[in-house]
Amino acid sequence: MNFLNKILLLSLAVVFSPLSQAELTIDITESSDSGIPVAVVPFASSGAPVNISSVVNADLARSGYFKMLAEQNMPSRPSSASAVNFPEWQAINQNYLVVGQVNGGGNQYNIQFQLLDVMKNGQLLGYQMNSSAADLRRTAHHISDLIFEKLTGKKGAFSGRIAYVTNNGQQSQLQIADTDGFDPQTVTTSKEPLMSPSWSPDKSKIAYVSFERKTAAIYVQMLATGQRKKVAEFPGINGAPAWSPDGNKLALTLSKDGSPDIYTLNLGTGSLNKLTKSYSIDTEPVWSPDGGNIVFTSDRGGKPQLYMVSSTGGGEKRITFSGDYNARASFSPDGRSIAMVHGNGGDYRIGVMDVGSRSINVITTGPADESPSFAPNGQMVIYAAKKGGAAYLSAVSLDGKMQQRLGFNSGGVREPAWSP
Repeated sequence: MNFLNKILLLSLAVVFSPLSQAELTIDITESSDSGIPVAVVPFASSGAPVNISSVVNADLARSGYFKMLAEQNMPSRPSSASAVNFPEWQAINQNYLVVGQVNGGGNQYNIQFQLLDVMKNGQLLGYQMNSSAADLRRTAHHISDLIFEKLTGKKGAFSGRIAYVTNNGQQSQLQIADTDGFDPQTVTTSKEPLMSPSWSPDKSKIAYVSFERKTAAIYVQMLATGQRKKVAEFPGINGAPAWSPDGNKLALTLSKDGSPDIYTLNLGTGSLNKLTKSYSIDTEPVWSPDGGNIVFTSDRGGKPQLYMVSSTGGGEKRITFSGDYNARASFSPDGRSIAMVHGNGGDYRIGVMDVGSRSINVITTGPADESPSFAPNGQMVIYAAKKGGAAYLSAVSLDGKMQQRLGFNSGGVREPAWSP
């Protein structure tokens, strides 16, 4: 991993071949044996185009918190609480049971589900909701979020989306997909590199870097309409856009005055505020959740490390001291942790730093991991990895016990960003 080459934003020509619509596939490569036993019984259905219970089962399985019961090991197939024989589920040591049914047809469906406490013979959750055929997967993810929060006390993140960049041949694509890899949609396509996707806080827009005019420029694009606006194309580097928590500003890297420095751009007025002034490379800014500070990468100490500066300027200080390389910060939603690329001796892994103690816990195996992004519930980190010449995405739980590999049917993938 060459820091200077990253900062120069891949300005060398890249050769691609035609890219088809790539679909993500997810493989669970590591899991915990200590998960909570949960059984999601296949929902009774009148032929809905999406298997709701299968989606819910897969969501809960890849969270790393639960040990899911295989369908062939289920003693029965109840679709409502009244049909459940609790002793038979207690006999196979299941803690919780999800049952439900899907009714309707055509374009409208009614979904009912119940989350049951097997040991207490009682109901923990019970919901009924309507959905169009097109929104059935989204409804299933919402059900997963409800179950996850009830059983863990933490918000679920299954309803979110991820942005990422694919390239293969003569095209680069910025795409978004559900967190389980389904429903990939192309935001923009270019024969030149696309980089650094960043979600707006309300998830309606994405900022990114494009080289389509042969030089770097930063665009903001509305996802609903495809309308976009170029917000920065200064001489030199225009890179690493990051939204402020209120959605009114971008932090970005510009080299228009010489060396790359951190600026904030007011999207309403277009005014710039320069936060750093260094002869070294300052880049990869990210806002703290309260908007008061910005963490960025700088090699001003000789090697890339993380620094913090007030979002209005001033008070710069180094915050990482363990390892010879720390870069590409991502704040957890509660502001208590920062994920980063943590390197030692040319081996690059994802580390998570406790902001209070500054201790770093390494949660991936490397050797070429990069671009970490926290899930909106703060329980998982998605990142880009390379092994054996293959580029793919992975997601890992904060304790490192749950690992998922997200691959494509075609081409490589990089620079993931989890939606708020």
